[in-house]
Amino acid sequence: MKRITLSLLMLLAVVLAACAPATPSPVPTTVPDDTDTPAAVETATLAETATSEAPAESPTAAATESAGVTISTSTATTMTEPFLVDNQGRVLYLFTNDTQNSGASSCSGECITSWPAVVVTGMPTAGEGLNGALLGTITRDDGTMQATYNGWPLYYYAGDAAPGDMMGQGMNGVWFLVSATGNAIQP
Repeated sequence: MKRITLSLLMLLAVVLAACAPATPSPVPTTVPDDTDTPAAVETATLAETATSEAPAESPTAAATESAGVTISTSTATTMTEPFLVDNQGRVLYLFTNDTQNSGASSCSGECITSWPAVVVTGMPTAGEGLNGALLGTITRDDGTMQATYNGWPLYYYAGDAAPGDMMGQGMNGVWFLVSATGNAIQP
């Protein structure tokens, strides 16, 4: 019964998103459990976005500035612990080639094309499962502000086509999902 309810809520969210005005309104929803894929997400609460933002289908476009980014946690059957997601349910990553608490990102050029920064115009909001004291921002070389958690700059992966996808997990041994404690979740 719970899975049916979750599936109906997800379907309702998709329909509402297709009919949504240019400025999104709050639509709490959940991502259903789909154990047939490695990126199976059991639950992810999507929070309100305060400004117009790119559609969830485009993580690269999602790196455009957004003042209303809420970061929370989600779970998946393939992961041992909760991990960070944005208010659209898109998975967030850290890059171990960055230096924690350095105030800088070492991902630029071709790197930032594949791993778009989580760009914000103000402080991100702590959602469910997050320690708000660990949230922060850094100023990138291009002058944009990038969200951080536990001193790690946060990124999307361009290869993640939909909310809940986590195709970048463990990529090249340097890209990892971020745990609720702000550490890399390594396989």
